[in-house]
Amino acid sequence: MPFIDLKAQYAALKSSIDARIQRVLDHGQYIMGPEVKELEAQLAAYVGVKHCITVSSGTEALLIALMALDLKPGDEVITTPFTFAATAEVIVLLGGVPVFVDIEPDTCNIDVRLIEAAITPRTRAIMPVSLYGQVCDMDEINAIAARHGGIPVIEDAAQSFGATYFGPQDASGVAPQGELAGLGRPGAGNHGRKSCALSTFGATSFFPSKPLGCYGDGGALFTDDDALAQAAREIRVHGQSQRYTHTRLGVGGRMDTLQCAIVLAKLERFDWEIAQRLRIGERYQELLAGLPLQRLAVRGNRDCVWAQFTLQVEQREAVIQSLNAAGVPTAIHYPRPLHQQPAYAHLHGGQALPQAERAAQRVMSLPMSADLSEAQQDMVVAALKRALA
Repeated sequence: MPFIDLKAQYAALKSSIDARIQRVLDHGQYIMGPEVKELEAQLAAYVGVKHCITVSSGTEALLIALMALDLKPGDEVITTPFTFAATAEVIVLLGGVPVFVDIEPDTCNIDVRLIEAAITPRTRAIMPVSLYGQVCDMDEINAIAARHGGIPVIEDAAQSFGATYFGPQDASGVAPQGELAGLGRPGAGNHGRKSCALSTFGATSFFPSKPLGCYGDGGALFTDDDALAQAAREIRVHGQSQRYTHTRLGVGGRMDTLQCAIVLAKLERFDWEIAQRLRIGERYQELLAGLPLQRLAVRGNRDCVWAQFTLQVEQREAVIQSLNAAGVPTAIHYPRPLHQQPAYAHLHGGQALPQAERAAQRVMSLPMSADLSEAQQDMVVAALKRALA
């Protein structure tokens, strides 16, 4: 059983992917070919923002966002320690200081209640991570940023592309259903909008394992701000405002035309894949109810596209060994929080972040993809039940 079934996805889209690739081979514009603008237009329309700027990776998307915001050495960026290293890496590469805030124990996303206390006069940005496919509390984060002079907010949406922030919860904590679901309402903040359309910048990744992936590295930035979009476009081509006119410091951050062509083909069934991810994730949640483990909480006013189906267990190594023996692959996202990583520990000052540290000892991810069959899912759950017995 594959952990993520990219072969089944390719089989379903083979004719479209092959035709898209052949078209690029025929016209030969491998850098900034016509598929780049075509993909940017389609992604901007899907997300619901004015501007999409494709880039060479999700990491580069975060880096370019910070460069467009003119992050200076010594500037602080508030973020989560429970994420892949790229989130903090880009801050440090620019001379900035990551300020780690602990996570919610049930969602593993940044705990919005702790953000305000971490703001200082040096705070230049807030960078929440929409982990495992579920958007953070973006309305609350944006409100905090606004109260402190309009601090820019960058959503690290590497795992949440396709996720939606629904209408406001009612008193029971349940979001609107039926025809009201996902529509958004005037004055209701960002409700009913897609991940990547919820803040100053949204940054995503098209790494092959992501909900929308290419066949190599790729990523994109999203914004409604014309000036920031222009800055990001210039930065990704070595700071050029026109050929050989370098207006600002930049990087080689373009997304290859071939990778854009692949994502264009995958967009053809992306709505179906998101629906499948929601269904499979919900089925996992139902099948695992009552077992001695902690399921990820999904807030009532948003969904989760399950970039990873992650849960928490005690005695994780024994459980993983049992699952592997039964032919069920697993992964750990993530085994050590960033404030305890050798490259970043000295920037943190030794303060304990207990929820992130606890999660790092207990999280494990199960096989998850849009093509996971119910029979495969039943096999995974049966093996997990035996491992926990």
